[in-house]
Amino acid sequence: MTDTKSLLIVEDDPGLQRQLRWAYDGYAISVAGDREAAIATVRATEPQVVTLDLGLPPDPDGVGEGFATMEAILAIKPDTKIVVASGHGDRASALRAIELGAWDFYAKPIDIDALGLIVARAFHVHALEAENRRLAERVEGQTVLGGMLTAAPEMLKVTRTIERVAPADVSVLLLGASGTGKELLARGLHDASPRRRGNFVAINCAAIPETLLESELFGHEKGAFTGAVKTTEGKIEQAAGGTLFLDEIGDVPLPLQVKLLRFLQERVIERIGGRKAIPVDTRIVCATHRDIDAMVAAQTFREDLYYRLAEIVVRIPSLKERPGDAVLLARAFLDRHARQMGQGGKRFAPDALSAIDAWGWPGNVRELENRVKRAAIMADGKHITAADLDLGAGDDGPINLKAAREAADRGAIRHALARAQGNISGTARLLGISRPTLYDLMKAYDLQP
Repeated sequence: MTDTKSLLIVEDDPGLQRQLRWAYDGYAISVAGDREAAIATVRATEPQVVTLDLGLPPDPDGVGEGFATMEAILAIKPDTKIVVASGHGDRASALRAIELGAWDFYAKPIDIDALGLIVARAFHVHALEAENRRLAERVEGQTVLGGMLTAAPEMLKVTRTIERVAPADVSVLLLGASGTGKELLARGLHDASPRRRGNFVAINCAAIPETLLESELFGHEKGAFTGAVKTTEGKIEQAAGGTLFLDEIGDVPLPLQVKLLRFLQERVIERIGGRKAIPVDTRIVCATHRDIDAMVAAQTFREDLYYRLAEIVVRIPSLKERPGDAVLLARAFLDRHARQMGQGGKRFAPDALSAIDAWGWPGNVRELENRVKRAAIMADGKHITAADLDLGAGDDGPINLKAAREAADRGAIRHALARAQGNISGTARLLGISRPTLYDLMKAYDLQP
């Protein structure tokens, strides 16, 4: 990555072009006099900062070129810091430009010294944000399992456990609320195991009627029942040499639990209508949001099957139990969906970040992604607000005073780390404390950026 500070000046007045070109030292300066030249220069030089005259002459159709140029630049390179110039008394245009994504503005006639300070600050902020992104990418790269994105110690512990058990050929039971990423973790386990060259086959036991579930799992022979016009392999056979993920295992009916238990004990299956035992080498990973221990106690789930499936039990924390992850994930979702819709450059407003932190997320990551995707579609302008996300107040914290204080400290630090994308100086600034104080608190609570 280059350290060159590239500045583009978009100005149609030749006299002002010369004045601005020679006003700055230490920058690689390019000049453009119209929208077409500005866009071509942005593509060629990728400037970190652009000064843009909103009063560029309109095109032949009468469309104002200033705003159109700004939007085109942000579409090409959303992290560009654009400093717009407006005529004396035209504050409304400058404010509109800020709403559409401009970083700052200055009024004409130009005060070179004042504009120089604004440009210098823009370069400084751009460099800080770029460093934050690099830090965040390094952290995220270390915390991804099967595409799982997290920086929370609670989820990092889960991913480390799964990485540890992946090479061992044991059955794993994932317990967690709906939307916490159970299938994502199951796929990560498969990819980290010696069976990764085999198939990963997933089936949601709650989504298939009881009468069809046995056929889906074990397959059937031709003529076994009306409509069985050919012999069909079940999911267990399809996953031979790989991994079978049984989501919502708690919804499997008792009669089928017996047949599943026999497979786990003997590693053979019989298709419906078949007479031949077929050996199958398939690893089983299960998941459920139900209280499986209570089901065993109520005899609605077989105890012997439970112990076969639960050689390793991994409990997945809800999004509410992962402070800081909501903001981290929300930013990733917004970037993905805005880019897919051709609306790059959208950002969360401060009130949206506060609302994301405070919300309880009963639907977990699935709810978060749905809200962010909807907001990316419906929001006006470049900034997504709490209203766009349709979020209310968060839940209450713990009652015990000591526990409440510690939870508040931990939560506030994690939320600030997420907001600042791991940058210590930015985190300390958000919390209103010094860097040494922040380091002491992080050490006391065993927190990492």
